[in-house]
Amino acid sequence: MRNEATSGEESSHGDTVLVVIDVQTGFEDAAYWGSGMPNDAVNHVSRLLADWAARDRGPVVVVRHDSRDPASPLHPSGPGNALVPAVADAAADLLVVKHVNSAFLGEPSLDVWLRGAGLSRLVLCGIQTNMCVETTARMGGNLGYDVTVVLDATTTFDLVADVPGLGRTHVPAAELARTTAVNLAAGGFARVSDTASVLAE
Repeated sequence: MRNEATSGEESSHGDTVLVVIDVQTGFEDAAYWGSGMPNDAVNHVSRLLADWAARDRGPVVVVRHDSRDPASPLHPSGPGNALVPAVADAAADLLVVKHVNSAFLGEPSLDVWLRGAGLSRLVLCGIQTNMCVETTARMGGNLGYDVTVVLDATTTFDLVADVPGLGRTHVPAAELARTTAVNLAAGGFARVSDTASVLAE
């Protein structure tokens, strides 16, 4: 990945920032993550990156999750921490490295960089829909950014948890993604769109 800028200098291109969240090879480890959504999210992310470059739509921010859990496929010591080739090869204006869900809590500060460049429109895509993408969208909305989440350019995995009052609960990935879309749209955190609509803008 070519990191073209690391501070908030003004950009000469468009004003909509494409934020690509945690599209890392470690998410291909089905034994670790379990069942996932059978969608084409990574290809859609690639299409968005290509469109941003071809039409000079605005800066690209790439986010990478460096897990602190040595057993995680996303731990920096393992090959799964690497970005997938389409993202690694993209010309990005900023690389944000984080250890938690929100891209706004990584290094360098995404909020400081965006405000320094006078940028307020964000288009989010990546992994996982209901975790890092949703958390980033919620925080971005709360911080006053105009946020769009490209739902079919995200993906996630089934969740199973022991929940007091509910017992052992299993929620399929597709239902988690649907709930994320409703949470974001109904809560006013972000618009929810799809790749075709964003490419047609």
